[in-house]
Amino acid sequence: MSSAAPKDTSWLSSAKVYLHPRAITLLLLGFSSGLPLLLVFGTLSFWLREAGVERSLITYFSWVGLAYGFKWLWAPLVDRLPIPYLAKKLGRRRSWLLLAQLSLFLGLLGLAFSDPINNLYLMALLAILVAISSATQDIVIDAYRIESAEETLQAAMAATYMAGYRIAMITAGAGALAVAAWASPIADIYTPSAWQTAYIVMACLMLVGIITTLVISEPTTIELDEETIKQQNKIIAFSEKYAHLPPLFSRFLGWAYVAIACPFIDFIQRYGKQAIIILALIGTYRISDVILGIIANVFYVDMGFSKTEIAQIIKVYGVIMTIVGAGLGGILVNRFGVIRILFIGALLVSITNLLFAWLATLGHDTTALTIVISLDNLSGGIATAAFIAYLSSLTNIQYSATQYALFSSIMLLFPKFLGGFSGGFVDSYNYELFFIGVALLGLPVLFLIVLAARNEKSHSHKNKHE
Repeated sequence: MSSAAPKDTSWLSSAKVYLHPRAITLLLLGFSSGLPLLLVFGTLSFWLREAGVERSLITYFSWVGLAYGFKWLWAPLVDRLPIPYLAKKLGRRRSWLLLAQLSLFLGLLGLAFSDPINNLYLMALLAILVAISSATQDIVIDAYRIESAEETLQAAMAATYMAGYRIAMITAGAGALAVAAWASPIADIYTPSAWQTAYIVMACLMLVGIITTLVISEPTTIELDEETIKQQNKIIAFSEKYAHLPPLFSRFLGWAYVAIACPFIDFIQRYGKQAIIILALIGTYRISDVILGIIANVFYVDMGFSKTEIAQIIKVYGVIMTIVGAGLGGILVNRFGVIRILFIGALLVSITNLLFAWLATLGHDTTALTIVISLDNLSGGIATAAFIAYLSSLTNIQYSATQYALFSSIMLLFPKFLGGFSGGFVDSYNYELFFIGVALLGLPVLFLIVLAARNEKSHSHKNKHE
């Protein structure tokens, strides 16, 4: 990765990056990735509650989200295990992508024809299937994005991916509810057929991803580098040394070494002591916006904002501003490089978090809320586009699925844990101090970015002279 700006840095040239076929591909794949999430969380919870399912049972469904947090466990399979027949026809990445999307299509259809009153257990199993398939699809799309284009395109592809993802979330949230309301013969009365129609429509929208997968080309096959060849030779030596073991067992151990251990060993070997700084940056870069996001809805309610105001300003307008921010972030990264925009994005996120402290002093003020949400989502979009490009640059293309899945899990682990204490902090103090504190938490991130930038320069200089 280089923090230097590309040679052609005109604004028009930077914006044209969004016309690249790979950027358009990621828009469509982003839609396919974002569609399933709410269909097993918010929208499904709405359906279950309307059907009369107890709140305690509904909240258990949130556990299916663990699939997204532990996707790194099976990411090595996606990296190394070819799918019989499909891999020969479509290639390694597209075959896994199609398998995940077909599973999503069938899982959503299964949910459509399920009965939450008489067979809630089956719905839970289908929700788990959808969540695992969705997490698998995310693994493959991340790997596909990294492998299919050079670094200068990564921020733009991340931006279009985010745009497609957010559009899909609006579709799966407000769109699914609108379809269910339209299909219901009597308003505000639970009608199973209305929800069946909504989920059938959502399942059919997965065809966007399926068709895209069938049309796009497979990324160029990655040639094994010298280090990987050495590792494979070690496996052969291992098999010969332990030839007395059952062949299947010895082969499994060798495969596990390459698929599971090697991605982690590779990262440590490439960055050495710098890996500590990089992992610290990954684990804290989103700390401000993640912690704020955990308590945001509670804050809006406490400030007296209605459901309609929250839906219009935050869930729709805020999403639009995130898309705009991501698009702007992609252009800025293409023009000025990853590290500079990574720093600016983190600084903007901390500054806009302070605006929530100002909003807390005003109470119910829709104009102020609109301003704060606009600036917050705009800065968040810029920061996220730069961060995704940065994570992509850290990934060894030979282990792209496993390493990126690990990075994306690390980036939420500490912020999510710390965010669990946010409610207690607000109860003990107040919202103003909480938001000021969250903004200050973003300042050490700036220091880590500076350290990472310096280490990157020395790392690049060292590689040039080796």
